[in-house]
Order: sequence, then structure tokens, then C-alpha cells
Amino acid sequence: MENSTIEQYLHRAIPLSAAMQVRVDAAGSDSVILSAPLGPNVNHKSTAFGGSISTLGILAAWSLVHLRLLDEGMVCEVVIQSNQMDYDRPITGLFTAASSLPDPAAWPSFIKTLTRRRLARIEACSELIFGETVVGRLRGRFVAFLQEA
Repeated sequence: MENSTIEQYLHRAIPLSAAMQVRVDAAGSDSVILSAPLGPNVNHKSTAFGGSISTLGILAAWSLVHLRLLDEGMVCEVVIQSNQMDYDRPITGLFTAASSLPDPAAWPSFIKTLTRRRLARIEACSELIFGETVVGRLRGRFVAFLQEA
């Protein structure tokens, strides 16, 4: 799926992503990289709002799970169940979130469980980057619900 198609989907399905001016910089089976400008995500200290930082991390991780499921030919609803966010440094400009699976070897078991039970959970994470520095980390548990074809 092309970056522009993914971006349009995010903006339509999750309107907050449009308000944040989220862009899809790259999307593949190993990582999704999203970016957002400071302007619509600024707080009272002229740095990026923590909620926007967390949201970008969640969106990148969610997108990775969503796209991998589409690649498997599985139509699913994917929701976040829980997450942990660490903020290391303030962000004063454009920032990105690069997602990955912390344990790629868990994917086949996740798919097997999803096929059998129609519901499965998997962890995905994102590194938040400002400039060339990792300034935060998000780790989330996502639940996929297999839909009728």
C-alpha cells in the first residue's frame, strides 16, 4: 500500500491524525515511520504536547500491525489495549515515530491464535525521534479482532 493511501486512511479513520498533520514517511512490513510538525502539536512551553507525542507513537505502532495483517490477507479491527510511554527530552520541531515489533518471532503465533480464536494480542513499539536523537519510546499491546470476509 502506498504511503499516500495509508495517510488518507489514517486521516479519515482517525481524525485526530489529520488535526495533528500526521504524514506517512515510510511504510513496510518491518516498520512504519510517521511524522508530525510542531505547530498543531505545541504545548504552553513551546514544545510538543505529550499527548501528541504518545499519539504519534501509538499511530505508528497501530499502523504496523494493521498493515502486516492486510499483507496476510486478514481483515481485522485493531485496537490498543495498553501502552507505556517514556519521554526523555523535549521536542521543539518536527518529530517522527518509527515502529517495530519488539519480538518479530511472535508474529506467526499471533496469526495462528487470531485464525483459531478470531482474537489475538501482540506488542508493538515506537521510537520517537527529534532531529537524529531518540527522545522517547512507546510500547503497546494491540488486540486484533478477525472480521468476516
